[in-house]
Amino acid sequence: MKKLIVLGSLNMDISIQSDYLPKSGETINGYEFLMNSGGKGGNQAVSAAKLGTEVEMIAKVGNDAFGRQLIDDLRSYGVNVSNIEISKDISSGVAVITRCNNDNRIILSNGANHTLDIKTIKDKLKKIANKGDIFLTQLENDFEIVKKAIKYAKELGLYTILNPAPAREIEEEFYQYLDLVIVNQSECELLTGIYPHEQSTYESVLKAFSDKGVHVIVTLGTEGSITNYTGSLEYIASRKVKVVDTTAAGDSYIGALCRYLIKDKDFIEGLKFASDVAALTVTKKGAQVSIPYFDEVKAYYKEDRNYE
Repeated sequence: MKKLIVLGSLNMDISIQSDYLPKSGETINGYEFLMNSGGKGGNQAVSAAKLGTEVEMIAKVGNDAFGRQLIDDLRSYGVNVSNIEISKDISSGVAVITRCNNDNRIILSNGANHTLDIKTIKDKLKKIANKGDIFLTQLENDFEIVKKAIKYAKELGLYTILNPAPAREIEEEFYQYLDLVIVNQSECELLTGIYPHEQSTYESVLKAFSDKGVHVIVTLGTEGSITNYTGSLEYIASRKVKVVDTTAAGDSYIGALCRYLIKDKDFIEGLKFASDVAALTVTKKGAQVSIPYFDEVKAYYKEDRNYE
């Protein structure tokens, strides 16, 4: 059975709700303070694991209370944590999140995430990876290290997926090492110069990624997602739900899609499943705690979906 290997960040999310965002020098009252395990890598790993996928996590945390909690939470959700490194002198990553008007803004302190070196990553991949496994990563770790890790994963015969978040430019020649790129609208704009918001821009965006020689999924928030995977534009609508917290929406989507890819199921059906998982995720507060288990997804959508 194929498995998912996630190289990524582990952050403690410190989150607070406010009615509006403070101006420079202004202090305002907030409410509904939350502290949850997060990080894009951790969230995506948890999403896949809670949905029934075998997941290996490669990451690094500090030797502190946050680091221990991050590892314990991953383990509790079924993620294999034996390949997580612990730094002796650098603290764990932290994300400070402000929730306002059904949206969120995030400031990161990378901490130990940026001290994970390529030799360690290669050693772990050599030990755990099998040809055909999926390798998933993001850009909350050191960019140059992530690129080297992707190239090595490709050499080992892994299917490589990049979620380029936080957004930054990627050299054109690097796309040859990627099988699939998953971006939101702002990340898409940075990589292509086009902000996808209507049919004409959808076509242009997908052509831009096709010209780079890579499959892409562009998530459009409440409007759904598009992909060039079948060779032409495919649009998948999203469910309309009451949004409570969008923190883990994108990460839950990616982990859910990986479940379908691991099981060699239809790609477009996988996008519908991922969209449904993300819709259910945003109806709850928090990051990893808000991501549903497979049985919850199956029960919630039983009237019009037959998820296996």
